[in-house]
Amino acid sequence: MIDLYYWPTPNGWKVSIMLEETGLAYEVKYVDIGAGDQFRPDFLRISPNNRMPAIIDHDPAGGGAPLAIFESGAILQYLAEKTGRFMPKEVSGKYDVLQWLYWQVGGLGPMAGQNHHFNMYAPEKIPYAIDRYIKETNRLYGVIERRLQDRPFLASEYSIADIASFPWILPYERQGQKLEDFPKLKAWFETIRSRPAVTRGVDLGRNRRAQTMSEEAKKILFGQTAANVLPR
Repeated sequence: MIDLYYWPTPNGWKVSIMLEETGLAYEVKYVDIGAGDQFRPDFLRISPNNRMPAIIDHDPAGGGAPLAIFESGAILQYLAEKTGRFMPKEVSGKYDVLQWLYWQVGGLGPMAGQNHHFNMYAPEKIPYAIDRYIKETNRLYGVIERRLQDRPFLASEYSIADIASFPWILPYERQGQKLEDFPKLKAWFETIRSRPAVTRGVDLGRNRRAQTMSEEAKKILFGQTAANVLPR
């Protein structure tokens, strides 16, 4: 059994989709990030960066004591290795997948996240910041479009690279993007969206996700300092 520490966001969806795709048994532990659950001492012991998702695998690969893992990219890689699915075992195929997984973790996610922040949540509209992150998101969509010119998925076969990237394309309208501008990406997006496991993963906890973020939640999410994670 795997404990999934989760909230319905793009990073959370990466792992819920992967768990649904692999069929691994899991139990959801909701981490309400708008209420500050991510700063609870018991959660910080699992995820010291006070971010979800995180997992505890009570039957880890190789046996032994329960294994806690934080960071969505590390979780996806672990689950792929545990199940032998969605990442090739041979070296060239494996690193083809991993380079695109790390591209998402280091590029698409953070840039789209800043896009969301300055467009939707910042207390004042800063035109330069909004323009900068819309354009950078657009560039990254272009990187995917170019990659998909001669293959159906980011690493030829459906993999954790696609599972990681799809949730960050899902809110494309909020990012100021049009899928019609990227026909290969659009076809990729629609193919992944049609997978039943993806639907189940994205729908997990949907009723808990507020349509609008309260001012109190914004203070919790966007006012963090070292005091939030240091021992008290």
